[in-house]
Amino acid sequence: MLGHVFTCVAVVHCGMASGRLAEREGRIRLHKRLESRYASTRRDLVVYLPPGYDAEVPVRYPVLYLQDGQNLFDPATGFAGNEWRADAVADDAIGNGRVSPLIIVGVYNGGTRRISEFTPTRNARMRKGGKASNYTSMVVREIKPLIDSTYRTMKGCESTGIGGSSLGGLLALTAGLAEARTFGRVAAMSPSIWWDGRVLFRIVEKWKGTKRPRIWLDMGTDEGDLPEAMVQDARALRDALTAKGWWEGADLQYREVRGAQHNEFAWGSRFGDVLEYLFPVTSISR
Repeated sequence: MLGHVFTCVAVVHCGMASGRLAEREGRIRLHKRLESRYASTRRDLVVYLPPGYDAEVPVRYPVLYLQDGQNLFDPATGFAGNEWRADAVADDAIGNGRVSPLIIVGVYNGGTRRISEFTPTRNARMRKGGKASNYTSMVVREIKPLIDSTYRTMKGCESTGIGGSSLGGLLALTAGLAEARTFGRVAAMSPSIWWDGRVLFRIVEKWKGTKRPRIWLDMGTDEGDLPEAMVQDARALRDALTAKGWWEGADLQYREVRGAQHNEFAWGSRFGDVLEYLFPVTSISR
């Protein structure tokens, strides 16, 4: 089980000569090499705290757990030197009154184990996959209790979200469906619907939950080698969710982003809209 005693340091953003506000104020913190009984490798967490977190008046905050934490805040650790700029986006959205102040927890991926950890089934052709339930258990049973005991969080499902992009988007959606009592908000950005013969459709069809999480689902129109097929799959997934009771415009937001590609720049560019839908100011009560 993840220990409750660990080193917490401010992240040094090597790629930012001028520094960003959250980094300069010490609101980005790194927790290193956490052990888990569900994962085969130690895991780093990077935590963004909203403006005002250290004010004298104590306030509790909703939490969004994002996958591929390396890619969120720092080009020095981001894939191919790219990042979402998630801290700057969140600061701006919160400062403009569009989004309720929240804590963002970035869970670093397992490197070569990323594909297996983020996928719900084993792909026989690729000879990997199927560890998503273990990864989800790590987040729900180890990481979330650790974050709740370390930071001033709002613990209920209505105040807790999970999100990611690509395979991380696939993981977020399967975790949100499997653990709806924990995650009341889901961000599935450019999810890898293609995985294992589009097994995600079978998962949605078999879902028998009574509590539907609020879902953001999107896809760029210029993603991958077959962008039209990616968009068609996303539309079909939207339709599968509505067939299970989700209402587009109410608890389901579907977005096709014209010209957007499959990369960190694209996901970061619409991250503010994701936050505004999942954590609008009026929806969070303290």
